[in-house]
Parts: sequence; C-alpha cells; structure tokens
Amino acid sequence: MTADLTVTKIDIGICTYRRPALRDTLESLFKLTVPAGVSLRLIVADNDAVPSASDLVESLRQHSPFPIAYVHCPKSNISIARNACLTSADADLLAFIDDDETATPGWLAALYEKARQTGAEAVLGPVRALYGDDSAAWMRNGDFHSTMPVWVEGRIITGYTCNTLLDMRSPLVAGRRFALALGQSGGEDTHFFSQLTESGGRIEFAEDALVLEPVPTSRASFLWLAKRRFRSGQTHGRIVAAKSGGVKRFPKALIAATKAGYCGAVAAAFTLMPVRRNRYALRGALHVGAVMGMLGVREIRQYGTPEAA
Repeated sequence: MTADLTVTKIDIGICTYRRPALRDTLESLFKLTVPAGVSLRLIVADNDAVPSASDLVESLRQHSPFPIAYVHCPKSNISIARNACLTSADADLLAFIDDDETATPGWLAALYEKARQTGAEAVLGPVRALYGDDSAAWMRNGDFHSTMPVWVEGRIITGYTCNTLLDMRSPLVAGRRFALALGQSGGEDTHFFSQLTESGGRIEFAEDALVLEPVPTSRASFLWLAKRRFRSGQTHGRIVAAKSGGVKRFPKALIAATKAGYCGAVAAAFTLMPVRRNRYALRGALHVGAVMGMLGVREIRQYGTPEAA
C-alpha cells in the first residue's frame, strides 16, 4: 500500500507596525505543535513607512523552524498589510495572529482540526486578555479585553483577524480582500467576514485554539474601550447603511439610538456596580457608534498613528 504523501500547506500572517512585541509573537510560533502532514511558513507584513521590523525578522530567521517571508507594505493602513498576507500566501490555509499576541503550542492544530472537521471557510479561536496588576479591578473582573465570536441565532456571522484560519482553496475566500477605506479606522475585519458569510461562507469556532494578549497600560482604561466600541458600532452602522440606502436607514438608526438610551439608563442605575455599569455604558457607546455610521459620520482613525504602535 502506498503512503499518502499529500502535504497541507499553512501560512501564518502577522501584520506589524512598530511593535517590539513582535519578537514574542514569532518566538511563540516557533514552538507550535505542527499537525502531521502539515508544512508551515510565516509571513510578516510590515506596515511602517520604513522597514522597521526587518532587522528583527532577520535576527530570528536562524532560530525559526519554519521559513519566514518578510513583506514591506509602507502605507500605515492595516488593510494593505492584511491584503499583502493574502497576496503573498501560496498555501492551502492562511492563519492570522496579531503582533501583540502569543500563541499557545496547540493553537494552530486546534484551528486546523476544526477546519478539517467542518469544511468551514473560516475558523475563529479565542483571545484571552492578560491584565497587569495595575489594571482596574472592574476591568479584570469583567474581562473587557478578551475576544470571542458573537453568535446570532446560532450562527457566527462576522469575525476578527486576531485569531483566525482561512481556507484559501474556497472560491468564497480566494480573491477576497480587506477594504482599504477601513484600513486606518479599523473594522476591516468585521467587513471582510460579514461579506464572507453573506456570500454563503461559514465561520466555525475552535475553543481550544487559544492565543494570549497582554493588556498594556495605554489600553487599560474605560476611554480606550469606549473608543473601540464606538468604532465597532460605526463599522456596523456603515454596513447597515450600505444595505439600506436613502431614508431606509433612518428607522434602523432610531432603533440603535433607542438602544443607546436604554443602555445609558441602565448604566446609571448600576452606578455602584462598576462591572455592570461599564458593560452597559460600553454597549451604549457601540450603539451610538452604529447611529453615527448609519448617518455617514466618518470613522475615527485607529491605525497608522503613534498610539497604534
């Protein structure tokens, strides 16, 4: 009997912008448990105006058990970096992980196994936030920074790029790109995955495909969380507006505004319970952002700034 010599190729894309933590990300990938019959390659897409990550990548090549491709895409636009990974990928599957995260050894194997079992176009994994001792108690207790999928009527209808695996062989994925117009505001991943599921693609969840993300002091604040929720709401509102042209968007904007008002009232009622208060306040920021997105207010800039680095 002849052995099956078929090899599944997986590329892992890491988009980076002036982050020294990229070293920790890459070194965690060097320790991955590689499933049988799988070959890996890493793609680092440097989004800085100058190739600032080049020296770091070169210094790690000799320690890497996998080939590393370095792509310089100097536009300070995260969509360009993500698209560079899509264009550079020549594998069957493409995974994404952020440059401030570290992968657990079984991360990729869990994503891959779920993809094999389900045949889904995309598989998401959980991102667990790691809080410092100086972060607020309400933030740690409520775990406001971890990332999980959202199910709507039993389905995942959108996703994120901080922990995902895409089937590049699927016609619903091949040729699809991240929206350049959202490359500095953020929300490009929400738009990408929403378009994927609307085209008939499926997204599944691999609960064991865990990555870890330390929460730096610059993000350990209510204001940072509120800005992020607001921006997410804007992206959602923009997608809704694109589907509901003209005056059709206004009833939906009114519903979102009503939800924002409700969340504000509930947050006020929980003044002495900070976890619940802030959870509702942040949900309110999301709905306010949705209203702004439906009305065509331009998204706030999130990428390509010193704060982003």
